[in-house]
Amino acid sequence: MRSMDRLLQFFLSQFLKRGSVTFTTASGTSFTCGDGTGQPIAARFLTTEAERHLLLDPELALGELYTEGTFVMDKGSIADLLEIALGQTDFTPRWSKFQWRLRYLLRHLQQFNPRTRSKRNVASHYDLDGRLYRLFLDADMQYSCAYFETPDTTLDDAQLAKKRHLAAKLLVKPDQRVLDIGCGWGGMGLYLAEMTGAKVTGVTLSEEQLGVANARAGEQNLSDRAEFRLQDYRDTPGPFERIVSVGMFEHVGVDYYDTYFKRCAELLTDDGVMMLHAIGRPEGPGITNPWIAKYIFPGGYIPALSEVLPAIERSGLLVTDIEILRLHYAETLKAWRERFLARREEAARLYDERFVRMWEFYLAASEMSFRKQNSMVFQIQLARKQDAVPLTRDYIAREEHRLHSIEAAKLPVLRLAGE
Repeated sequence: MRSMDRLLQFFLSQFLKRGSVTFTTASGTSFTCGDGTGQPIAARFLTTEAERHLLLDPELALGELYTEGTFVMDKGSIADLLEIALGQTDFTPRWSKFQWRLRYLLRHLQQFNPRTRSKRNVASHYDLDGRLYRLFLDADMQYSCAYFETPDTTLDDAQLAKKRHLAAKLLVKPDQRVLDIGCGWGGMGLYLAEMTGAKVTGVTLSEEQLGVANARAGEQNLSDRAEFRLQDYRDTPGPFERIVSVGMFEHVGVDYYDTYFKRCAELLTDDGVMMLHAIGRPEGPGITNPWIAKYIFPGGYIPALSEVLPAIERSGLLVTDIEILRLHYAETLKAWRERFLARREEAARLYDERFVRMWEFYLAASEMSFRKQNSMVFQIQLARKQDAVPLTRDYIAREEHRLHSIEAAKLPVLRLAGE
């Protein structure tokens, strides 16, 4: 056995204590790691350079090797491997710990997001061909965590339930001004305009999303109630009675949390209410996975609540409610991954096979971070005054029931608009 093979076997055996994974090296040597439990899977390195890269920087390398095709699955999928890997008791070699500390020290530079850089970072992900997202998202193009009310809820119904859940917490009244920060393709803003009669202003830094959102507003005859702009939230004039932000906060960056919440406080009326829906990390401050930062979300960061709440306190806003959504995003990502892979040939025609492998890895790794490493989504309700919302949470269920009744007549129109 080559020295590289022995080193690789030692490293992987130290890390993979559970499961059953057989690796084949570039020289043809095979070895199995784990305790033999679960469904056996097998993977293969095609080059010695791929083996060396994994040993030197495993967090970055695995995604790169799979994307480039120098690490392939012989049995099972990359999702199966990541489920096993991310479910292990933590083992990190000394040099990897040093890499983590270095990346932590550099995270402020990596998350430096002034206006021009924010727009460039957003464009790198959200200005991809719109047909790509239609391959795997629901009909309303919701690119954030869904809300599964029952285990057998469909993706479309779960995304509708997410919008309903947020709208219920906002307690939007007719003709109230609502700001949607990071409005995506317009689904949340259009829902609020249609179901509550609000006057919605949505802001995005993606030109692709802007065009779709305004087109959808026109198609649904909601242009008088829903306006979407290519604008940074820092430059948006107010005031607004309601603010909602879904899946955008992960792009703000740790050095801009004070700016974000102070600006929201300035934009919110005295009796206003804000809902922030974002991914959170459970273990305290950390870093963005280097592969995700390099290939998927440059400038992005998933915050811990311990990083978010102090900035809220300094802004003068009051936290009136926090809800943690645990495995909802794991189920959302599973649905996205399955739908994406079912149409992988179409994705390859839009881009190429390398891109398909990159996005398969992204969706699988994201799913397993929620399923195996306790990542979650938090919904934080904010206000300027203590009595801006009712004293108990009973109103949320009542408002959801009311909105559900309104949807009954309008749902077919909403579904068709996103197709």
